[in-house]
Amino acid sequence: MDSNKKLGLIGRNISYSFSKKFFENKFQKLMLKGFTYDIFDLNEIDEVENLFSSPELLGFNVTIPYKEKIINYLDELSDEAEKIGAVNCVLIRDGKKTGYNTDAFGFEKTLFLHKQPSQNKALILGNGGAAKAVQYILNKNNIPCQIISRNTEINFENLGHETVKEHKIIIQCTPVGTFPNVEDCLNFPFEAISSDHLVIDLIYNPNYTKFIINAAEKGAKTVNGYYMLEQQAEKAWEIWNFQKK
Repeated sequence: MDSNKKLGLIGRNISYSFSKKFFENKFQKLMLKGFTYDIFDLNEIDEVENLFSSPELLGFNVTIPYKEKIINYLDELSDEAEKIGAVNCVLIRDGKKTGYNTDAFGFEKTLFLHKQPSQNKALILGNGGAAKAVQYILNKNNIPCQIISRNTEINFENLGHETVKEHKIIIQCTPVGTFPNVEDCLNFPFEAISSDHLVIDLIYNPNYTKFIINAAEKGAKTVNGYYMLEQQAEKAWEIWNFQKK
């Protein structure tokens, strides 16, 4: 590969990002010279235009709140990104900007590492870009799911115990509880959670959100977003380096 390859992450208020460290470690391990990974903190999505003018930019990751908004700035979407309607990885090659969704890959690996056969219905909490990737994977694997958000018919105010008991997989896809607001927690009927539940919180900083702590206290198997994050990052690396020309 040529020297001077720029990669990075776009989002808003993302100084806490895992990606920079992850990729810088990777460059070191693989002894790659000339690779950099930067944090591009954008107040508005249209600022991404400035990035595109850099000839050394190989691609970037996308995080909250731009996974859906970035689509209007791209030339093409992978099959999955198109179906999901959210992008978290962009490849730039020969001036062409292609959006991918590696969250789906990361979530699928996480889910099947922990899921038990009896856990066959899911609740998705939130309806942003990450929730869309989660829903895509559940649909792909024929796992019925229901979305709970602030503006769905069943929402955080009226979510009942029976619904929670019936859905043995709970996936927390909102940013509520992310560092530095670690005391925040979704309004959720934790009393309805039992040791039959698998609770996945996509947040990775802190390791244990209030949501995970509350679910673990009820005996649920709990998983944070760290493994999913690693897996989606590995997949992004593959796309940036090995996508067929």
